[in-house]
Amino acid sequence: MRVFVTGASGFIGTAVVRELLDAGHQVVGLARSDQSAATLTAVGAEAHRGDLADPESLRSGAAAADGVIHLAFIHDFANYGSAIETDRRAVEAIGAALEGTGKPFVGTSGTLMLSHGLPPGRIGTEDDAVDSGVPRGGAENAALAMAERGVRSSVIRLAPTVHGPGDHGFVHALIGIARAKGVSAYVEDGANRWPAVHRLDAARLFRLALESAPAGSRLHGVGEEGVPFREIAGVIGRHLNVPVVSIPREEAAEHFSWLGSFASTDGPTSSALTRARLGWQPEHPALLPDLEEGHYFKG
Repeated sequence: MRVFVTGASGFIGTAVVRELLDAGHQVVGLARSDQSAATLTAVGAEAHRGDLADPESLRSGAAAADGVIHLAFIHDFANYGSAIETDRRAVEAIGAALEGTGKPFVGTSGTLMLSHGLPPGRIGTEDDAVDSGVPRGGAENAALAMAERGVRSSVIRLAPTVHGPGDHGFVHALIGIARAKGVSAYVEDGANRWPAVHRLDAARLFRLALESAPAGSRLHGVGEEGVPFREIAGVIGRHLNVPVVSIPREEAAEHFSWLGSFASTDGPTSSALTRARLGWQPEHPALLPDLEEGHYFKG
């Protein structure tokens, strides 16, 4: 299968590209820079120049492919509303190119959205729909709606912590904050839970969804339903040799900066239906053992 991948040169995208190539697929990756193009060609993929703000580049890339995996997202929390709107428009541009073809389209969303509508403490499942008004909900629902327009569309909701060597996401940010503040903190009792998944397990799920996910399906890229935030802070504190402390909820925004609203989020999430539907089984290290390996703390 000839697969068009957005976000192909990113942390998750490079693993997805490798997974697809190893499975015998051809990969064409969206590249907005010479560096991104070089990264793709170096591993045996093709580069398609364009970016998320250029709908024509997305349409042409999708139209020439047998399937699409959409990973790219502008992670600008200072202008998050604009990033969400750009993502929604990108999904619609890709969908317009695939309409009526029966080709697979795999979109990307996040499990954190579920915390906006579920009762506190309830484990989120793939059967839980989200409102288009919640962050990234509009793009998710637009992708799923393609199933009614002749596209085998699915959406993978990724855990907020996609971890592994090279991660520069939430856990990397927490380590940077702990270094700067001299303490590794959690909010109140730290019992709130973050789902997690290893980057390589997530990559395999994207391939399986491309190959066989039913049209209109929600899938959860979750290896662990929820790791207590206090335990994450504990491993960080031990490796940095700094105190592990509790802070009041009202101090979270100041201490964690842009991560403040996430630091106390309790978002336990199941992937049981995803595993049953696609035969997906995470095999790589869980979050805390991955942290214990030490690669997050080098440099």
